[in-house]
Amino acid sequence: MAFDVNRLLKEVWFKATTSGGKGGQNVNKVATRVELYFDVVNSNVFSPDEQALLMQKLESKLTEEGILRMVSSEERTQLKNKDKVQEKFLKLIEKTLLIKKPRKKTKPSASAKEERLTEKKKLGDKKKSRGSFQQDEE
Repeated sequence: MAFDVNRLLKEVWFKATTSGGKGGQNVNKVATRVELYFDVVNSNVFSPDEQALLMQKLESKLTEEGILRMVSSEERTQLKNKDKVQEKFLKLIEKTLLIKKPRKKTKPSASAKEERLTEKKKLGDKKKSRGSFQQDEE
């Protein structure tokens, strides 16, 4: 990772809300769902180039103000949901900042080209032999 996780997590803020799902009557009383917010635009952790990359790649996940919002309500406790949403957030940031190397195109070897052409020739001859015969009448 090219960024400091501790500094990054200091710029994140959380909000706990009630969530649906498992839990019975308890689910209506306890705020176990955790929302994570991160301001990409005003972050001090990333360089301007990295910020631009984050803004570009995460465009569909950002609000109009440039704030990333992630939610976790899979677990039944607030602490587990907080850990889970932090983990998802760090994976997303890491994946987003990863620059893929361009693929080097490989060329077929001379023997592979030759083999392909001989197969094509065989197939062409086979198809040609299927045609109707014209007999010479003498």
